[in-house]
Amino acid sequence: MSSCAERKKSGTVPLVFDEDIFRDTVTRERKRADRSGLAMAMLLIGAQDSLHDNGPALFAGIVDAMAAGKSDIDIVGWFERESIMGLIVPDLDPADMADICERLDSNIRKEIATRFEGELPEGLSIRLCVHPESLQFGEEDLQTLDPFLYPELYARQERVTLFQVLKRGVDIVGSLALLLLLLPILSAIAVLVKCSSRGPILFHQVRFGQMLKPFMMSKFRTMIADADHSIHHHYVSWFISSSGKEQEGSKDKPKTFKLTNDPRITPIGRFLRKSSLDELPQLWNVLWGDMSLVGPRPPLWYELQQYKPWHRHRVLDSKPGITGLWQVTGRSRTTFDEMVRLDIRYARRRSLWADFKILLATPAAVIKGKGAC
Repeated sequence: MSSCAERKKSGTVPLVFDEDIFRDTVTRERKRADRSGLAMAMLLIGAQDSLHDNGPALFAGIVDAMAAGKSDIDIVGWFERESIMGLIVPDLDPADMADICERLDSNIRKEIATRFEGELPEGLSIRLCVHPESLQFGEEDLQTLDPFLYPELYARQERVTLFQVLKRGVDIVGSLALLLLLLPILSAIAVLVKCSSRGPILFHQVRFGQMLKPFMMSKFRTMIADADHSIHHHYVSWFISSSGKEQEGSKDKPKTFKLTNDPRITPIGRFLRKSSLDELPQLWNVLWGDMSLVGPRPPLWYELQQYKPWHRHRVLDSKPGITGLWQVTGRSRTTFDEMVRLDIRYARRRSLWADFKILLATPAAVIKGKGAC
């Protein structure tokens, strides 16, 4: 793999992909990077509206500059017609990304400068995108996805399909009906939680939903007040990072996504978790639209920090749910990788019929309590 400084100089104008093909190529190269373990970079050059009068000559110079700085496998095209042009650089070593990107940016700027009287034209901007991107998640610093690296997902968000309308309708009617029907049970649980231990009735926590959008999720409190969450943080981080490694080769390692024998859990909290009744307040999240009745469970920020790039698709492609394919098949008695595959399978094959089957199977899974803790 040659560095940017060693890339071949091409004296011919490269093939320039149109917008649809280029965006499809971004998606394909991103997925290929996930499979190969390599990385990709994408350099984008955008022009403000003030430069559009000189558009043909301007972008001809940009294409010429890209041709001079690209290798044979790099791809040039329109990310946004007559506005943003892109250069995809695939098959990069993730360990050298910082140096590669610095050289790529420097080389393209020099090539443009030589074609536009020694300086970058005013109104022209250069941006570098890298995949896998280093997402930084924290309780106060929340970073979302780069839309340039996930064009197909953002395009899908802008389209309103019949399935989305019907699914949202089922969520509204279903959550509202369940809240009214379960009101006596909800009230009884609230009294038990309040009387059993000091602290609030509900526990609120930032979770991440579809397209990594943060939202505040609610549950009945099952732990002592002011519980130390570092225990769960360390355990879940270990569980995700070790999935498919230690767990497969050792019978002594726990194989549950949930932390068992947690000393922070109250007696009533243990029953609520075993029966999944602590999840009922999330019906409000479904009613407001942050969650769905059926979908993958929404992760915490420190779970996302341990995700591999392909793990993210469990929360990119579907709105999170109260129940899902994982809950009615393996619940927490699966490896993390197996859980992710189940969530991705649901996202790819989702339908209202699949949702109804999962909803009908949920009570039996709750009663059996398999994998719950």
